[in-house]
Amino acid sequence: MIDLNLIWFLLVGVLIVGYAILDGFDLGVGVLHLFTKNENEKRVNVNAIGPVWDGNEVWLLTGGGALFAAFPIVYATVFSGFYLAFMLLLTALIFRAVSFEFRKYSESAQSKKYWDLAFGLGSLVPALLFGVAIGNILRGLPVQLKDGKVISSISFLGLLNPYSLLVGVLSLVLFTMHGAVYMTMKSDGVQRERMVRWIDKTWIAFVVLYVLATILTFFEGGYLFDGLLKNPIFWLLFVLLFASIIYIPIAVKSGKFGVAFLSSSVMIAMMILLTALSLFPRLVPSNIDLANSLTIYNASSSQRTLTTMLIIALIGMPIVVAYTIFMYRVFKGKVIITKDSY
Repeated sequence: MIDLNLIWFLLVGVLIVGYAILDGFDLGVGVLHLFTKNENEKRVNVNAIGPVWDGNEVWLLTGGGALFAAFPIVYATVFSGFYLAFMLLLTALIFRAVSFEFRKYSESAQSKKYWDLAFGLGSLVPALLFGVAIGNILRGLPVQLKDGKVISSISFLGLLNPYSLLVGVLSLVLFTMHGAVYMTMKSDGVQRERMVRWIDKTWIAFVVLYVLATILTFFEGGYLFDGLLKNPIFWLLFVLLFASIIYIPIAVKSGKFGVAFLSSSVMIAMMILLTALSLFPRLVPSNIDLANSLTIYNASSSQRTLTTMLIIALIGMPIVVAYTIFMYRVFKGKVIITKDSY
């Protein structure tokens, strides 16, 4: 018998991976934009992601929709508990979205400065909050199951705990590095050299933060490591993660920027897959009692709903993937600034 719950767990994971890789470099470029002084370089930043950012965010919308359809109890619990954080996230994404057009048509340098700030902060805040959300999931949330109902007491201030903030900073540094690697493929000359220096700095910071976060996870979410070392899938993912992390600076120094971006993408994918593997079959662990955790089985839709949605997904997902590939083929290569550019 086909395990539809497992299939949907994997599908949601794939959508999250796709979003993190694609919109991850968008967010990273936005963070780098905060430290960019030269006007031409600012325009290169904006135009590097201007044609693709909205398509990248389709993966976030699709992932949210898939979570709602397959695991509605998880969707309701997380979105209600993280309500203020998600509103802040949504506000940041809105300001980032409109900053492209408003910056283009701003006539004064001061106005451009404001929209540059909106673009930068609208990228920094999501990059940080996504990590904070993951950190809270890993350490567990105060949820309980009573008589088939979910009782949660999640507060916004409770989400801002040291461990989750550390994971948030890790996420911010990761996406900034990913954005810098992407920009080595879209820029040239002095700007590319500056991106290489950013990669060197953020790579070191990422490695230090990742090791620190992993060590602290033993104390905050020790259950995540139960039986993990005996799982052959873990070792496969771990080797790919380790190899991709090590190869990023090697590829950059060799001038193989496309390969460096591929390595950065694999690294992000492996980090998310390792997180999913350690959580499985839980989706929202309970820090009150692990027995009260929301899993892919006790928080899912009916089998008929999962079957119907799977058919829709098998039709829709290839379209999304094909569109994404087509879009990146059209806009591949270095950014060329024209009068019609942002």
